[in-house]
Parts: sequence; structure tokens; C-alpha cells
Amino acid sequence: MANAGIQLLGFTLAFLGFIGSIASTVMVEWKASSYAGDNIITAQAMYEGLWRSCVSQSTGQIQCKVYDSLLQLPGLVLGTRGLMLSAILLCFISMLVDVVGMRCTTCMADQPEQKDKVALAGGVIFIVAGVLALAGTSWYGHRIAQDFYNPFTPTNSRYEFGSALFVGWGAACLIIIGGSFLCCNCSSEGSGKSPRHPASRSAGQPGKDYV
Repeated sequence: MANAGIQLLGFTLAFLGFIGSIASTVMVEWKASSYAGDNIITAQAMYEGLWRSCVSQSTGQIQCKVYDSLLQLPGLVLGTRGLMLSAILLCFISMLVDVVGMRCTTCMADQPEQKDKVALAGGVIFIVAGVLALAGTSWYGHRIAQDFYNPFTPTNSRYEFGSALFVGWGAACLIIIGGSFLCCNCSSEGSGKSPRHPASRSAGQPGKDYV
């Protein structure tokens, strides 16, 4: 039988990762302007995200602009959008599934084996969602590092990792860990059941005398 406490812990971690994935997706600081090398201009800081770009002035004023055209966006932004939104959707589906399959809920209480299978399915979906979120953030981070170390990239056009990337990486790890708890905690079917053998009908039964 699955442990309700470990299931609840796994669900809580995955839920926190789900919230972190949403926060990372809507944040604008996916990449921030770099001041490394000869780039010493600090009058403004530029940030770019999946949905808009912002410029922060040294006076504290921040101006943001939503991307005008979907078709003009780079493939990196479109692909990362798709991966993050897919991860969020799968997390939502997995939460609905695990609400039915967790031992601390009353749904399917009369079918414990089927309930464990539902919780296992929810854990697998959580792991897939975490892998998608990790792939999206890692892909975006790889392109930032690639452009940063490219000698042909102008110094004032180089960017570094933004805070949204770190939030996304942490959220993806929480989702994967939470899903793993939900998967590893489900017992295999038929475990803990001792085989039953019919009672031996040995000789010496009363009422049967042979001459």
C-alpha cells in the first residue's frame, strides 16, 4: 500500500514546481544585458522574456514593450514558449489525476490497487512536464551562453542568464522530484499478499473406514 505522507510530499513539491513554472514563464528577466568586458555603460539595463522586453533606466523608470508580431519572433522564443506552456498544461492535468489517485483522498477508496495506478500515472505525467520545462529553460540558456562567447557578437549586445531561468530550473527540478516520489511510492500489484493454499485433506478423516 502506498504511503499517504510521501504521496502528499511529492504532490506538494510538484505543485510548488508548477507555480514556479508559471512564474518563470511570465517573468521578463529571461536574459539580462551584460556588463562584462568593455561594456561599462550602466545608464540602462535591458531585459528580454518570452512575451515582452523591458528597459530599466538608472533613474528607476522601466519601459516594457510586448512583442508586436508572433511570426517575426525567433524560433528560440517560440519553441521555449511551447515547451513551457506544455509543461504547465501537463502539470495541471497531473494534479487532477493525482487528486483522484492519492491515498489521502476519498476517491476510489474501495479500489486501492486502481487508486495506486492512477497516482502512478499522475507521477509519470509530472516527470514528463518537468523534463519539458527543463528542456525549454536549458535550450534558452544554451543560446544565451553561445551568443555570449561568440566573438562576432558586439559587446553591447551580449546578455547573461536572467532570474527567470534560475526560477525555471528550480521549478523543473521540483516537478521531477515530486513526480518521482509519486511513482516510487506506488507498490507493485499483488505485493504483500501471501499465497493461499487450500487446506490439506489428509487421511484419518472420521466416518471413512475401509475394511
